[in-house]
This record gives sequence, C-alpha cells and structure tokens, in this order.
Amino acid sequence: MAAATATSSAVSPPGPRLLPRRASPGSRRRVTPLPRWVASASKSREPRPRPASLSSMEAAMKPGSRPGVREYVEAAGEMARRPDGGPPRWFAPLGCAGDERIPGAPTLLYLPGIDGVGLGLIRHHQRLAKMFDVWCLHIPVQDRTTFQGLVEYVERTVKSERSRAPDRPVYLVGESIGACIALAVAARNRDADLVLVLVNPGTSFHRSQLQSLSALLDLVPDPFHLSTPQFLNFLTGNFMKMSSRIDGAGQALSEVTSGLLPSLKYLADILPKESIIWKMKMLTTAASFVNSRLHAVKAQTLVIASGNDELLPSRDEAERLHGALKKCRIRHFRDNGHKILLENGFDLATSIKGSTYYRRSRQTDFVLDYLPPTPDELEKAIDHNRLLNFATDPVMLSTLTDGRIVRGLAGMPREGPVLLVGYHMLMGFELGPLVTGVLRSTGIHIRGLAHPFMFNESSEQLMPDTSYFDLPRIMGAVPVTGVNFYKLLSEKQFVLLFPGGAREALHRKGEEYKLFWPEQSEFVRMASRFGATIVPFGVVGEDDICDMLLDYNDLVKLPFYDSIDKKINEGGLIKLRTDSTGEIKNQDMHPVVLTPKVPGRFYFIFGKPIETRGKQLRYRIVI
Repeated sequence: MAAATATSSAVSPPGPRLLPRRASPGSRRRVTPLPRWVASASKSREPRPRPASLSSMEAAMKPGSRPGVREYVEAAGEMARRPDGGPPRWFAPLGCAGDERIPGAPTLLYLPGIDGVGLGLIRHHQRLAKMFDVWCLHIPVQDRTTFQGLVEYVERTVKSERSRAPDRPVYLVGESIGACIALAVAARNRDADLVLVLVNPGTSFHRSQLQSLSALLDLVPDPFHLSTPQFLNFLTGNFMKMSSRIDGAGQALSEVTSGLLPSLKYLADILPKESIIWKMKMLTTAASFVNSRLHAVKAQTLVIASGNDELLPSRDEAERLHGALKKCRIRHFRDNGHKILLENGFDLATSIKGSTYYRRSRQTDFVLDYLPPTPDELEKAIDHNRLLNFATDPVMLSTLTDGRIVRGLAGMPREGPVLLVGYHMLMGFELGPLVTGVLRSTGIHIRGLAHPFMFNESSEQLMPDTSYFDLPRIMGAVPVTGVNFYKLLSEKQFVLLFPGGAREALHRKGEEYKLFWPEQSEFVRMASRFGATIVPFGVVGEDDICDMLLDYNDLVKLPFYDSIDKKINEGGLIKLRTDSTGEIKNQDMHPVVLTPKVPGRFYFIFGKPIETRGKQLRYRIVI
C-alpha cells in the first residue's frame, strides 16, 4: 500500500519544507500527530525520513499490486479515528519517498474531496512519486476551517513552492470540493505557473441530486445516513466498481457487498453526519465562489470526467468548463464512477502524460520532459492495435551490412542516434504496428516526428474522443519542428521521420505508394551533423485492407465541406513546408472515407543502414 509505515520518530523530527498551518495566537490547539504510516512536515529542509517498517496491510499485499477501495477505507478510518480537531496540514505518503524520482520533478499538491482524509491518490502514489514531489492535504474530521481558509492555506503553500523553485510549475490535483479549491487558488493567482487537474469537479454541485439530498440529512439519524447510496458513493463511487481487491471477476453483487462489509464499518469515522452537513454547506459556497471567477483562471487545466458519476453531472460540467477556461483539456471516462481515482483501469499519471500536461519547466519540452511508456501503457498501445495486427499479421524484414535481407530486425542498429526515414501509408496505419513491434522485439524506443495537429487543443474537440491522440503521444510522438529534431538526435534517440508528411498520409485516389518528398532532403544535413545512422524503410499492404471511397477532391465538391475544412485547419496550427512548392507544400488536414475489404499482410522492410559519421563535409557539399 502506498501509504507506508514509519517509525514514531518520523512524525515530529525535521521533515520537508511544506508546513502545517498554525492556529491563530491565543487559540492554538495541541495537534495530535498523524498515524504512524504518514510522514508529517516541519520547518527543517533536511531530507525526509525513510520508512523503517511496513504496516500489516501493506505487507499482506501482493508485490506489484495496487491498493483498492478496501485498503483506502480502512486506512482512512484508522486516520480519522484519532482525536484530531485540526488544523489542516500537508503530509507526504511514504510510498512517495522519491527514491526513483526524476531530477527537477515539480511539486504536486493533492486536494481531497469531501472526506478530507487525503488518501484519494492511494492507488497512484508510486507512479506519481517518480514524476512529482507529492504532498497531500489532510483535513481532520472535526476540523471546521472554512472554504476561504482552505484556499488561503493552499495559496500560501503555492507561493512558498514558487519561491523555492520559480522555474517549475506547481500541480494542483483536486477532487470534487478539492477541485473548487484549486480553481479558487488559480483565480487568485493569475500569474502563478499552475497546472490544474480537476477530477469530477464540484463546480456543478448546484445541478446535482446531492443538493436536494443534503437538505434531508438532518432528518436521518446518525449513523444511518451512510445507508443512503448517494452519500456512500462519496467514498466508494460506483458500487459495482468496488471489487478491485476481491478475487474472481464473476462474483454476484451480493458476494461483492458481503466482501466489503468489514471495510464499511470505518465509514462512520470518516464521515460522521455533522461533518457531512458542514462540508455540504462548504461545497455550496465553494461552487458559487468559483463559478463567479472562472474568467480569471489562466492556468493549464485538465478535467477528468466520469460518465457514470451518479452524484455530479461531471460529463456536462467538463464541457462547460472547457468553454469557460482559456487553456483547458478534458478527458471523458464513460464507464467510471464518482470515485474514479480508486477504480481499476484508470491511471492519473497516464492521463497527465497523454494530455501533454507534464512538464518540469515553464514551457513543455517534448524531448526532455518525456517519460517512456510503462509496461501497462505499452500493453494498452498494443491492445489498441490488436485488431489491425490480427488482420494484417505484420512481417518485418531488415538488411544486414552485407546487403542480405533477413526476416526480423537483426539488421537494425542498436545504438543511436538513428534516423528512420520512410513512406507514410494512408492514415498512418503503419505507425502502431511499427512502433510497438520494434519496441517489443528489440527494446528500441522510436520517437516519431508528428504533425502539430496531434498536439493542438482545439483539434481534440474534432475527434470522436478527446483522448484520441493520447496513445501516440505517450509512445513518444513529438511535434515536427527543427528544434525537436535537433534535440532528439542530440539525445541519441531513434527518430522516425516521414518526409511526405500529411500530404502523403492523406493522399488521393490513384496516388497509392506515391512519394511526396521535398526536392532537397534537409534531414540528411541534420543527421550528418550528429553522425546519425540513416535507415530507409518502406511498407506495403495498405491497398489490401481498404478502398478509398471519398478523397479530398470528392469532399470539396460537397456543399457543406468548406465550413468543416475551415474548422479542421483553424486554431493557429503550424503550417508545414511553407518554403516548398507544388503538392508537397499542401500539408492541411482533412478526412477521408474508406471502405474495408478482406485484409492482406503488412510488410515492413528496413534498408541497409547508411552511416554518416565522418561524412559531414561531404553531405554539406551535396546539399
């Protein structure tokens, strides 16, 4: 379990920089230390203590497994039972000790939902700890700090972090009411470099069923208020999603319920009726406060919306926030419930990476900020292309240094920098099998230079799903620019380049396998500068999987297409090949209409590697 144990000495000795909020003079209360598995903060800047032992729950878990709803409820109950009236404070879960954290990692502050415990990221601690310096806000059950007080507390911490690391962003991950706190802090600090991740934000509270239910809460005796499914879902989300730690996928609902009943006894400690009433009133205030100030939010914002949220209209609210906020992306998860952070199949780190919102400086660096795909992300990419791989059964051939062509990738160089240059098939159908196939076979991670359309926020709204391009970006795609090309080669990466670009991938009828390359192969100059090995390759099989029904020449004849074309290519997309002439200059994006047919096979053939080391002067003369 991510919330690891610590010795008793780890509670009060010198810790990290984030400080507990002090009570006002004359009203200072004695603060009971947090449970033994939480490292609290103090004034010292010495390294945080490392855990000395494991809790019984963590020791019982299988290696590599993630905690689920049961572990969360039991750990939160243990935390809430302590007689602690406040004030709120930050803690760093010892699962986030950061032994494998990348250099220059930004700070991530987690702002919990209505429970206030701060363990809502329990399934994500280990992943996030490699990318961020993670701190969680704990609001004791009996604490009655107002919404304004919480906003000011988080705001002070943000300013402290900005002073400590002015060149790094601060991430605020807020859930329901925590999302309201994050938005309020951003509205009050317009010049701060913030990245907001809002999970089913409570800004829609006035349109939810909870507002009417909260009025009836006074009539329900304690602890029977927890028998109301809507309030129970504040902790557990969609009830059918609660079996994350129960063996057997085919259990009946009654079996799932009985398996979780031992854990549900902690709910009364986490959410007594008085605390729910207080936080319902706070949520009403928070939603009104934030909705009147959305125009002031300038921060990058990612909204995570559950399509099966029974408490809040999260899907509709995500669309509303996207229209109200200047820099906002949304990710819809149709089958997830209110407590998506505790549900299987959702990974917060993957969502942040896929939206290109992970950065360690003021501007996103698609090369230096990139994190390679995890095994889970690779499997997801492979599964995404499973049908295409099954239908086409790709064959990969490579060329040895003596010119012999062999099946497999024995002729592929194993050390970078390497530049793979090839022909773009229709719609880029070759990309998935190519990148995942090479990675699985050789361990070589290919970074593709992609059209800026794949990275533009407005273009996401034109796709069937706003996360349509997340997988290519997670697998290493970067916008095709000279700077990114230079950085990739300087980092000795394997770079994938299609000189024909969008014009080649979106060719017309009768242009199958036709190259649309520039007259001057400018990539040769860049490759020779770094002594990169150039590997030309080709792919065949496109004509054996589909027929083109409508191409661009057909679409422009439709009376309504002009408006569609303008919408697709607006939004400040970078125009490519502006210095070229003829068809190669046309790099606009447009749809094509295809009809499938009985598929054939894909054949990839990688040519003989071309060495450029020591030949820089020669290539300059040729060009």
